[in-house]
Amino acid sequence: MKTDVWPLIQTERAALAADLADLSAPQWETTSLCTELTVREVLAHLTASANLNAVRWLAGVIRCRFDFDKMVAMRLAEHLGSSPAETLERFRRSVPSRTKPPVPAIALLGETIVHGEDIRRPLGIRHAYPVGTLTLVAEYYRGTDQVVLAKGRIGGLRLVADDGPFTAGSGLLVSGSTVALIMAMTGRAPYCDDLEGDGVETLRARC
Repeated sequence: MKTDVWPLIQTERAALAADLADLSAPQWETTSLCTELTVREVLAHLTASANLNAVRWLAGVIRCRFDFDKMVAMRLAEHLGSSPAETLERFRRSVPSRTKPPVPAIALLGETIVHGEDIRRPLGIRHAYPVGTLTLVAEYYRGTDQVVLAKGRIGGLRLVADDGPFTAGSGLLVSGSTVALIMAMTGRAPYCDDLEGDGVETLRARC
């Protein structure tokens, strides 16, 4: 039976909002793992995704003349707000949203987890994800380059989670936690420090 991922998305959004409730002003300006963005800006990007339907997505693409980076920046600015408190409140209001651009809902779950880690890791925040949720996301990324390069990044490698059932591919071994595998699959080199195996340096070079 196909899993309804919307409750999982909402759970992870709520957990992220709770983790950021007591950040100081300097913490909000910390550089995220998306190195051109602060943690506050990444959160605004997540809010934008939660409020962007297919019609608005297409209108933005046309307005930005198919420059997707420009469109992302435009939507981020729309949801940043005038202060960190407003940025967080806008994200909180988006927690129950089931609005999405023209991508599968599992892509939004992946985005919530990946960008959540983009925010948490530089701040030293640890979050215990349900392994079932992480496994769904890892299985999605292993088979697609639709939203972010992942499938192409792990060619010739065998990924094995040491905290859950996820495995993928064949070749040089890369093992570790499911969240570390997800983050490395989606290009976050710092998470390669949490992985083991003969394929780690190959994966790191592709991040």
